[in-house]
Amino acid sequence: MKPTSGAERLRAAVLTISDGCAAGRREDRSGPLVAAALAEAGFQVTVREVLPDEQSAITARLKELAQEVALVVTTGGTGFGPRDVTPEATLAASERLAPGLAELMRQQGAQAAPFAWLSRGVAGLRGATLYLNLPGSPRGADESLRLVLPLLPHALALLRGQTEH
Repeated sequence: MKPTSGAERLRAAVLTISDGCAAGRREDRSGPLVAAALAEAGFQVTVREVLPDEQSAITARLKELAQEVALVVTTGGTGFGPRDVTPEATLAASERLAPGLAELMRQQGAQAAPFAWLSRGVAGLRGATLYLNLPGSPRGADESLRLVLPLLPHALALLRGQTEH
C-alpha cells in the first residue's frame, strides 16, 4: 500500500503531544512507532517533533505543517485529562472535519480495548493536508493508525484534487 501511484512519496509529520516527553521525564515510544508505520506504508516522514500540551502552540504548529506535508499525525493528548488539548488544537487548525476516520478508530479499537471509547481524537482537513489524532499509548497509537492506513492514499488523493474514480 503506497500513498501514491508513482515514485513520489507523500510527506508526513509526526507530532508527539506530551508534557512529560517534552520535558524529558518520559521516553517517547508512540512517535517512533507511528513514524515507522508511516514509512513502512510508503510515506516520507520529514518531521518528528515532541510538543508540550499547550493548545495555542499545537494549533500554530499544525497550521505551519499544513504548508509542508500532506499528512500530520499526532499522538497523545486525546484523553480526559485536564492538559489533554490535542483535539481542541486540531479543531482550531482545521477548516473541515473528517469524522469517519476518528469514528473508525474508536469503534474498531474498542473491540480490543474498551477504553478506546474514551479517546477524543479527531481528524481534520486544512487545505490539502489531513490531520489525524491518535492516542498516546504505543499500542493504541499503532493499532489506530493501522486501522486507517488503507484509507489514507485515497483520502489524500482526493485532497490533492484527484477526484476521478
